[in-house]
Amino acid sequence: VQLQACGGGLVQAGGSLRLSCAAFGRSVSNYGTGWFRQAPGEEREFVAGINWSGGDTAYAESVKGRFAISRDNAKNTVYLQMNSLKPEDTALYYCAIGTARWISTNGQSFDSWGQGTQVTVSS
Repeated sequence: VQLQACGGGLVQAGGSLRLSCAAFGRSVSNYGTGWFRQAPGEEREFVAGINWSGGDTAYAESVKGRFAISRDNAKNTVYLQMNSLKPEDTALYYCAIGTARWISTNGQSFDSWGQGTQVTVSS
């Protein structure tokens, strides 16, 4: 499967962005998916996850209440709505497809990764 992420950009603090991650090559509707991010000099970290049906979600504490993950299985696409953005949200954001139906926050549980889309939040 090939994942294509888009929607990143430069935004002022307090602004919003919506990331999309489209999967090509096979259906991902039976798998949990997630968004991760990595800032320069930092480790990759879990941001948000969603189970195969979209009925269960999980978020990192740092983004709870500001970010929302969703999916459209008919379009084979996962989204990340990011509101009230802060400069510390600046990072390269990756989408990933898991190996099971449920949510995982561990990057090692994901076997397909997108190329990343840059999000930069100015103060």
